[in-house]
Amino acid sequence: MYSKYLKRILDFTLALIALIVLSPLLVVFLLIGAIVMKGRPVFRQQRPGIKDENGNEKIFYLLKFRSMTNEKDKSGDYLPDGERLTSYGKFIRETSIDELPSLINIIKGELSIVGPRPQLVKDMVFMTPEQRRRHNVRPGLTGLAQVNGRNNITWEEKLEWDIKYIDSGITFLGDVKIILKTIGKVLKRSDIVNDTPTPSADFGDWLLETGKINQDEYNSGQQEAKELLGV
Repeated sequence: MYSKYLKRILDFTLALIALIVLSPLLVVFLLIGAIVMKGRPVFRQQRPGIKDENGNEKIFYLLKFRSMTNEKDKSGDYLPDGERLTSYGKFIRETSIDELPSLINIIKGELSIVGPRPQLVKDMVFMTPEQRRRHNVRPGLTGLAQVNGRNNITWEEKLEWDIKYIDSGITFLGDVKIILKTIGKVLKRSDIVNDTPTPSADFGDWLLETGKINQDEYNSGQQEAKELLGV
């Protein structure tokens, strides 16, 4: 009853209330972001969501406040993330303020408050069928992986936590516990810094670097991602 009906009703209601209450803060960061980023303060990025009736992940645009500039090198390629991340961007990431625009995704039904964190499409194509079961439910702003290490666990551990969230049974009490733990971590700003070898690398890059896939498999996955994104 909760996972099929009440969860969506609560998601919509709480996200709408939060959007109304936090609207002054949203306006402030829209203005600050426009100045600091010298342009659009919000960016949208395609992410895989819940599977449709045909078993295919629905691609949606995740909304977030921009934390990195669009600076490029002489060749026209974006500079490394570390060089484009501003002090403002670091602040909104550490405080999770960058996630506020995602409330709109929740209202639209593309996202849930609690669920497997939506990864990139180019990460999804490298997941096994078992790992892609994470898309049997709506992705969430936060989930078990985020309260059990966040940036300080490996890709495999993240995906294992996502599956555990589904298989252990989605309950109201379980979601409340995850939300409370998330609030605690945000206030403490814990698990923001990466301590694992390559936790911030794309899943495909990580698999290639650790020898879990070969170059041909990597290239094939990248091509599949481009086709799904229409690139």
